[in-house]
Amino acid sequence: MEHSVVFSGFGGQGLLFTGQALARAAIKDGLEVFWIPSYGPEMRGGTASCTVIVGDSPIGSPVVDRFDAAVVMNLPSLRKFAPRVAGDGLLVMNASLLGDETSGRSDVRELHLACTALAAQGGDDKLVSVVALGALVARLGWVTPESVRAALREMAGHKRLANEDRWRVVEADLGAFAAGLDAGAIDAAT
Repeated sequence: MEHSVVFSGFGGQGLLFTGQALARAAIKDGLEVFWIPSYGPEMRGGTASCTVIVGDSPIGSPVVDRFDAAVVMNLPSLRKFAPRVAGDGLLVMNASLLGDETSGRSDVRELHLACTALAAQGGDDKLVSVVALGALVARLGWVTPESVRAALREMAGHKRLANEDRWRVVEADLGAFAAGLDAGAIDAAT
């Protein structure tokens, strides 16, 4: 088994953080991992993306022609990565910025999420990419939700903040992940 996903959007949306959380979760689940970040010189506000490849055996190459899934947080990302999703792949779309936009493809599954509203429900409306990660995990099951929660605790818990603020950040990340997990599971059931 080998799967790939690209997380793409504006810099500052937490895409590299989210990709790294997925990679760490995969390691916790005993899988092989590649995490490859890519961002423009602007960083915040510019384009950013990262590719995560997970497998149950050594991964032969970090080059991905067709992704099994893509998380697109804005229109430039949708236009760039929707054509690179494999047939029957999953496209998680941030409806908060994309509205009713579609990939225009009938051979991929699209999951439209109001990421900003779901992130706010989870505790912080800025955690849109963590919501998308939750939906991705619910839909695809490449890693366990428990391993993602552990990765989020580690990553957010090591931020240079006062203890009280640090745990508030951890709780917001866990809340956003839970909101996405629920939304992905509900949508899959319909």
